[in-house]
Amino acid sequence: MNNLEAIVTRHPFWQGLPAGYFPALTAGAALVRFAPGEVIATEGQETTRFYLILHGKVCLEAQVPDEGPVTIQTIGPGEALGWSWLLPPFLWHFTARADQATEALAWDSAQLRALAAADPAFGYQVACRMTQVLSQRLQAAHNQLVEFHASAD
Repeated sequence: MNNLEAIVTRHPFWQGLPAGYFPALTAGAALVRFAPGEVIATEGQETTRFYLILHGKVCLEAQVPDEGPVTIQTIGPGEALGWSWLLPPFLWHFTARADQATEALAWDSAQLRALAAADPAFGYQVACRMTQVLSQRLQAAHNQLVEFHASAD
């Protein structure tokens, strides 16, 4: 097992995934690094990558008129960045900015969609994991909304 394969197979996002899927996942994976403050993705842009955070932290921000960016959630090691790559129209819903030096695994989103389409069992595995990510993002947005309204009173 090479180093990249070990990193891919150990990431919590893929925990419980049948071993037969890892060769294709490893072949499509790349290690990427982001400097503190670097924008990884911009709200409204096309999603071309899916990331799994290894080290560091990433702030997910929403643009609020007359206020600028508001952090909705901060994610870190073991978490996934990006769910919009799986659902049309494949546009980022938040801006993602490295809060500190960050290292992640990255995949081309079109390639992952093709793998999922070619193997429905793999697609199901990905969909289940991405549903958890969506649920976390929805809960974070809910919490931010409640906090905003509580402070406005």
